[in-house]
Amino acid sequence: MSKHGRILVAMSGGVDSSVAAVMLHEQGYEVIGLTMKTWDYASSGGSSKETGCCSLDSINDARALAVGYGFPHYILDIRNEFGDFVIDNFVDEYLAGRTPNPCVLCNTHIKWEALLKRADKLDCEFIATGHYANIRLQDNGRYVISKGKDANKDQSYVLWGVSQKNLARTKFPLGSFSKPEIRQMALDMGQIELAGKSESYEICFVPDNDYRSFLRHKVEDLDERIGQGNFVLTNGTVVGKHQGYPFYTIGQRKGLGVALGHPMFVTHIDPKTNTVVLGTADELERKQAWVRNLNLIKYETINEPLEAITKIRYKDAGAQSSILQMGEHMKVDFHHNVSGIAPGQSAVFYEGDDLLGGGFLM
Repeated sequence: MSKHGRILVAMSGGVDSSVAAVMLHEQGYEVIGLTMKTWDYASSGGSSKETGCCSLDSINDARALAVGYGFPHYILDIRNEFGDFVIDNFVDEYLAGRTPNPCVLCNTHIKWEALLKRADKLDCEFIATGHYANIRLQDNGRYVISKGKDANKDQSYVLWGVSQKNLARTKFPLGSFSKPEIRQMALDMGQIELAGKSESYEICFVPDNDYRSFLRHKVEDLDERIGQGNFVLTNGTVVGKHQGYPFYTIGQRKGLGVALGHPMFVTHIDPKTNTVVLGTADELERKQAWVRNLNLIKYETINEPLEAITKIRYKDAGAQSSILQMGEHMKVDFHHNVSGIAPGQSAVFYEGDDLLGGGFLM
């Protein structure tokens, strides 16, 4: 019998999840490794060379590590569930004039559910991932996610959607370590190649980071169906033609193809009229936001105004704000103007290092 019980570890083949698995193994858990095949290039229209978390090399790396440390490893094919939910949502959001957040959806609806379903079949009490975040049980009975030690790698932003039920069975072994420390651990394990693996910041199913080509592959006759539309100023003045509203995002400055003598940004997208509104940096700023599809973590409800730091992008430093739950939505009043509030992106609320919850910007 293991000292701590049986735990299912999501292993992508990268350095983070690999070290997490070995760390738990050495702590006395009975580790079972699981690599999820979420997509492939053939069906997604990406380049023919597979790289990243779903490549054959990554799967083999995860399996080789598990075999080397003497614990079981399985592969779980969830391409259908992933494609039906995450990729379809990704396409639908762009067609609705919004900017999607696929990693949040994948964590919330696909990866955690798939992990726990398989954990139950394998009689595992817990699951673990290589996310840089922390988790604890507080006195009110709720599980709270807090930021990881490494501010540059903290991944709490993409975890706001995980339910209390699922957090109760989740462990984040890397939360109290920095990325350099994890790479050093891999070196100390003799895993030189693993320690040197590069980071991947792209969306996993858009590895070349060209979401426009991906949309064209997934939506038949997209260019013909939508076609060119007008770039307009805030006052309605037409200043040029664009290639179709799904190919633009709020805050975009580069690649617009119009020259007005000073920097201009996408400030609004109207899918009904195929219109993209351009404005100055000042016109991109807002002091209020509304958030839908709430999932609260630290508190069950927020029915009184609460001071919080609100992040509207993964790499956003966050802004001082007052948040208040209004039925199914959260009203966010920023203390100062913030730039680039993009519908569809996540707004995530923090109290100190603790994750209060999050939702999608409206």
